[in-house]
Amino acid sequence: MPKYALGLDFGTNSVRALVADVADGREVGAGVHNYEHGEAGIILGRDPNLARQHPADYLTGIEKSARAALRAAAKADRRFRPADVVGIGVDTTGSTPIPVDAAGRPLALDRRFAKNPAAMAWLWKDHTGHGEAEEITALARGIRPQYLAKCGGTYSSEWFWSKILHCLRTSPEVFAAAHSWVECTDWIPAVLTGTDQPSRIARGICAAGHKAMYHESWGGLPDAEFLSRLDPRLAELRPRLFKKAFTIEKTAGGLTDEWAKRLGLAADIPVAVGAFDAHLGAVGSGIKPGTLVKILGTSSCDMMVAPLEQSLPDIPGLCGIVPGSILPGFHGLEAGQSAVGDIFNWFVNCVAPGGKKLGSHEALSKAAARLAPGESGLVALDWNNGNRTVLVDQRLTGLVLGQTLHTTGPELYRALIEACAFGALAIIERFEEYGVAVREVVNCGGIAEKNPLVLQIYADVTGRPMKVAASSQTCALGSAICGAVAAGCYPDFAAAQARMTGLKPKVFSPKPSAHETYRKLYALYRQLHDAFGTREWQGNLHNVMKDLLAVRAAARGEV
Repeated sequence: MPKYALGLDFGTNSVRALVADVADGREVGAGVHNYEHGEAGIILGRDPNLARQHPADYLTGIEKSARAALRAAAKADRRFRPADVVGIGVDTTGSTPIPVDAAGRPLALDRRFAKNPAAMAWLWKDHTGHGEAEEITALARGIRPQYLAKCGGTYSSEWFWSKILHCLRTSPEVFAAAHSWVECTDWIPAVLTGTDQPSRIARGICAAGHKAMYHESWGGLPDAEFLSRLDPRLAELRPRLFKKAFTIEKTAGGLTDEWAKRLGLAADIPVAVGAFDAHLGAVGSGIKPGTLVKILGTSSCDMMVAPLEQSLPDIPGLCGIVPGSILPGFHGLEAGQSAVGDIFNWFVNCVAPGGKKLGSHEALSKAAARLAPGESGLVALDWNNGNRTVLVDQRLTGLVLGQTLHTTGPELYRALIEACAFGALAIIERFEEYGVAVREVVNCGGIAEKNPLVLQIYADVTGRPMKVAASSQTCALGSAICGAVAAGCYPDFAAAQARMTGLKPKVFSPKPSAHETYRKLYALYRQLHDAFGTREWQGNLHNVMKDLLAVRAAARGEV
């Protein structure tokens, strides 16, 4: 009899459910539910750094997306029966911590805090804790350098402790009411399995290791003395968090009778320990040693793995090197850019000329594709939402240099794509500088599916072929693979990936002439990158505008 797994993928704006055949990864049904609160599911405020979500949207999203996926599966495959779903996997954004009471109920569901953004889920892109992140970094540098060594040398405002400390200082009433804090990726499986009392929740190593400074070499979470130096109340919170984190082949528990009834599934089927969307997107893309998986969406996450027996140096600027994250039995290495698709959306929504000709991604991409590399005379920095890797500085901002009175919308749009490609190359160089060889690049996510111009520019900038994952829903597929492994359909993830993942036949190969031009532009990008992004840079930027004009003239055949 056929068997299926259900993957639940909680993104920035919506939740997607996917039913996959465990025999070959065939995607037989999908359903999407857009979050209802805020703007496109994000609760904003006067502070542009604030980004929250309402946990009620997650609960509604589980039921609506899963039921839609199951209906679609039944329509597409006459053999399908909901009773044939044998396991569930979950991925979410992160770090997206939620303050909860002693029963594991989010404080946002309490009438006292119903309209208080501090009581909601602190979305990954919330940077209100940038000051606290700097404080954590400074303290760790002084007394616990090992903490920083495993998270790239700088603690980020996107992460767990900086958000909690910011809540403590700006919303003490919420902090005082919170019995514990739970990452969204841990809370969803806990809800589905009825293990949402904080002390019973199975915490995933992906969130714990990459965002909460968890590492077994120092006994788990940061020690009480360190937390006390930040604020004694953090040390008091520590025992109410967790002591152990688990890899994704473990189960959080069995599906409760209540949720089985709400979803139309069999009770007690296993629900895997949760992980971040990017990590399971890498699993769904077939990640293995030597493969860099780029998840290209609103931001980017760049994922690699290395065998646990391989000795790895601490790599500055990475979002952590964590044993057991991404894939069990491997070190998980995470890097990325704080904005990619968000930059393109910003340009289309806020800057680009309106009208049918140039008022959409499609029109701008078509026009930008007609431009030669360097023809615009522009270079940009991809820091509109800060820099995640390699600088780890959310207080950096975007820049476009080389504009004239003749600069056009498509030229600016292309320059922003090129900037993101330059940032991607900086990440590849950082991996390889520290001995982690990038032998192939596999892309996935909405941009990889929808915009071939982006992939061609990435290939031309990096000088490497850009491959694309076979699935258009790799995060949800990665979650479904977790469900299949949890159900015992495969002995391990390597076996599951071999059967359930693949690549599209189309490969974007670099063009030598374009790559040569981009080598010149990348050198100017790095000059700006180091000048504006580091304290150590010493130099002169007088050449940059002149060199851009020279590149432009060459691209236009004027010299």
